[in-house]
Amino acid sequence: VQLVESGGGLVQTGGSLRLSCAFSGFTFNDYSIAWFRQAPGKEREGVSAISSSDGDTYYKDSVKGRFTISNDKAKNTVSLQMNSLKPEDTAIYYCAATDYSGNLFDWEYDYWGQGIQVTVSS
Repeated sequence: VQLVESGGGLVQTGGSLRLSCAFSGFTFNDYSIAWFRQAPGKEREGVSAISSSDGDTYYKDSVKGRFTISNDKAKNTVSLQMNSLKPEDTAIYYCAATDYSGNLFDWEYDYWGQGIQVTVSS
C-alpha cells in the first residue's frame, strides 16, 4: 500500500493550491481517504475526508466553503482543492486511508503518505 502526495508549495494569502493523493495497493471501493495537516508545534488535525461507501464528504469547520475534496476512481487519486488560502492553513499535509467510513479521526487511519508542505504567506 502506498500513498503519495503532490501539489504543495508556496502561495500568497487568498491564493489556491490543489493537492493530489495518488494511491496504490488498494482501490477506492475499499478504503476511505482523508487529508490531515500538522503545523509546527501543533497537533495533527483532520481537514477533509471522502467516504468509499457513499462518497460522503467531511470537512473541518475552518475550511468549509474553501476546500473541496474529490476522487477520481479511474486514476486512483483523491484531490483537495484549496481556495482562499490563509496563513493559518500553513502546515504539512498528509493523505491517509482507512477501511472505515470517512472521518477525521487520525487513529482510525492505517496508511499514510509522507506529507507535503503547504505554505501560505501573508
